[in-house]
Amino acid sequence: MTRRLYAVRGCEEGILLYPLYALLFADAGLSTAQISSLFVIWSVVSFVCEVPSGAWADAWSRRRLYALGSFLIAAGYATWILWPAYPGFALGFVLWGVGGAMQSGTLEALVYDELAAVGAADTYARVTGRSGTVGILAMLAATTLAAPAYALGGYPLIGALSVAVPVVGGCLALGFPETPHRESSDEFGGLRGYATTLAAGLREVNGSRFVARAVALAALVPGFTALDEYLPLLSRTAGAPTALVPLLFALPALGMAVGSALAGRWAAIAPRRLGAMLAGAAGLLAAGALSRHLAGMVPIAVAFGALQFAIVVSETRLQEVIGSRTRATVLSVSGFAAEVCAVLIYAGVGAGGAIAPMPVLVACCAVPLLGTALMAARWLPTHQLRPTALSRMDSAGPVASATDPATN
Repeated sequence: MTRRLYAVRGCEEGILLYPLYALLFADAGLSTAQISSLFVIWSVVSFVCEVPSGAWADAWSRRRLYALGSFLIAAGYATWILWPAYPGFALGFVLWGVGGAMQSGTLEALVYDELAAVGAADTYARVTGRSGTVGILAMLAATTLAAPAYALGGYPLIGALSVAVPVVGGCLALGFPETPHRESSDEFGGLRGYATTLAAGLREVNGSRFVARAVALAALVPGFTALDEYLPLLSRTAGAPTALVPLLFALPALGMAVGSALAGRWAAIAPRRLGAMLAGAAGLLAAGALSRHLAGMVPIAVAFGALQFAIVVSETRLQEVIGSRTRATVLSVSGFAAEVCAVLIYAGVGAGGAIAPMPVLVACCAVPLLGTALMAARWLPTHQLRPTALSRMDSAGPVASATDPATN
């Protein structure tokens, strides 16, 4: 299963359009505000569909839902190339938003439960850390290939390759093993079972302040990765030509690959240390953006590596405190909140584009990241998963912790 997971993650992230689509929009005549509005459309569609799709994954087939999401994302990329105008870009983001919501939390829930089924849930952090590294390395490879591909065939060639990759990933996802999980936990099917699953997942988040804080933290940290949408525009502001932008974009991808690999090794990091790491990332982000130099991408790359490390750790800690029955639903609640954070970033950059240059706008995002660092130091659950806890998690919800305010 792990090899297939790595291949699927590679297809999910190995998209040549990633470092160039913001420039595609700009070259089509869109302003910073219009580009930001496209990102807002993307995120709004994503978070509207996020939680319902998580309940759908818990009530139906996680591997099939993930594959369907891949095919919709591929259709979105195709729309950009075939209709390179604001309406076409918006439609492409709608398709990507729906497809991404179908995937969000779905594969993670599938992998965790399949590992738990064979008594290997304690290896989840290592497996997901490695899969994240593979995905980011695939992004790095695709980003590097984007430069010669753009020189050879421009946006049409980049688009064609970007459509093919998620289609392959969706086909691979259909081959995942999947232990039936609805028949044993819910006597209802169809819409009634879906509604029951959705309600149970929301109750789990709302019923414990400990779980709710874990969800919030697992949402805030990935929300800041929305800034990578602006890195190509930031590079162009620093004087980089279009053909060089993918190579500069590769630096943050490399940083994220290192961060993901280290997270699998140091998954038990203490909350205060993770908070200090995020605070350092905020400083590096601001320094790199305000340098107004191409070398500023180096500290930005380190900041994104720290963010990726924190993403893996916070998502793993969340997995440890929720139960299997509504796992995808709870993860989708976290994904919903992450999209809300992303919308706020997009809206802020879009609104500020008329009064401040891109480097200043990116640097300003370091302020809320500092606040997130403080929250991580206080709210990150301690590493507590034990093999003997699995049955209690599945039968009675999250394992209680001495740090859970709800139990004190």
